[in-house]
Amino acid sequence: MIDKVFYKTLLSKSFNIPVKINFWDGESKVYGQGEPEVIITFKEAIPVKDVMHNASIALGEAYMDGRIEIEGSIQKLIEAAYESADSFFYDSKLKKFMPRQSHSERHSKYDVQKHYDLGNDFYKLWLDPTMTYSCAYFEHPADTLEQAQLNKVHHIIKKLHPEPGKRLLDIGCGWGTLMLVAAKEYHLDVSGITLSEEQYKFVQAKIKAEGLEDHARVYLEDYRDLNTEPFDYITSVGMFEHVGKENLETYFKTIAKYLRSDGCALIHGITRQQGGAYNGWINQYIFPGGYIPGLNENLQHIIEAGMQVFDLETLRRHYQHTLENWDSNFNQHRQKIQAKMGEKFTRMWDLYLQACAASFQSGNIDCIQFLISKGPSGKNLPMTRDYIYTK
Repeated sequence: MIDKVFYKTLLSKSFNIPVKINFWDGESKVYGQGEPEVIITFKEAIPVKDVMHNASIALGEAYMDGRIEIEGSIQKLIEAAYESADSFFYDSKLKKFMPRQSHSERHSKYDVQKHYDLGNDFYKLWLDPTMTYSCAYFEHPADTLEQAQLNKVHHIIKKLHPEPGKRLLDIGCGWGTLMLVAAKEYHLDVSGITLSEEQYKFVQAKIKAEGLEDHARVYLEDYRDLNTEPFDYITSVGMFEHVGKENLETYFKTIAKYLRSDGCALIHGITRQQGGAYNGWINQYIFPGGYIPGLNENLQHIIEAGMQVFDLETLRRHYQHTLENWDSNFNQHRQKIQAKMGEKFTRMWDLYLQACAASFQSGNIDCIQFLISKGPSGKNLPMTRDYIYTK
């Protein structure tokens, strides 16, 4: 009975759309006015102490295990929770516990490999053919995911205003699309670094297959350990979310160290305009060690590292659309993924992709590109943004 009262109180103001709750004892209740848009069924009571410990972890685990079922769009449900001011998402008493984090080089390698070394075959099922696992850039409504990912790569490289023959470092190079496009189409000498063995092997094979050995190289190395001369350009896409709050200063100072005095860098990643945050469930099950920094944090670290911002662009809606594409692809291959990885894993990843789409949709998180230079802002860049958009 006490559990029921707790849940009725918790859920009564948590959504800004009508939601039907089927409780474990057969009782049903609709919160909000109108026909329910989503139905949540509790097959059993989730212990109150678990929810009080961390609601994100407790409810996420219950969905993964099938103790909670959701009929309707998970993305819409979570967006509704983010947009409700009284939602449990904003109750500090329900997110006290956070999984232990460490960002030593050993732990950083473990964290990256736990997420990215699930197997290239897994990611090939729902990423696009470029194997790009970051926010795409939809220039036109009809752009396919593959086209939008290539748009993003060119958008980033063009912002640097690169000159052929100069050197580019890609920190956290993923499966190598950006660095290889920079080598082939912009005639840059490129280096990429990753901690994922699967990505490292994939990029090595691509370099050899495309005959780029004289112009491209990849290192299986921590970004803090690269022993190299400074570069003219640096890119880093979807990387700073992995380094941890305590290492953001080191991350941006490392970029400054690797950048020539007249160089510039394009740093692209998930940021919160409201300030930095963790998510207990995502940290525990998807991105160990993850931390979404606040916009103000990144700007402060950029300045303290002796660099300045020339351009800042938000891509929140682009990332929402990217995630919706990924989740659609994921569910097209759901049976194959479930046969290989199991039902719990499949439910977990579907929840993750839809929850992230909802988080971008509601403005809880953002994706921002920082175009920065060492020394005065835009020192060697054109006066206006026109150069970025020329074909």
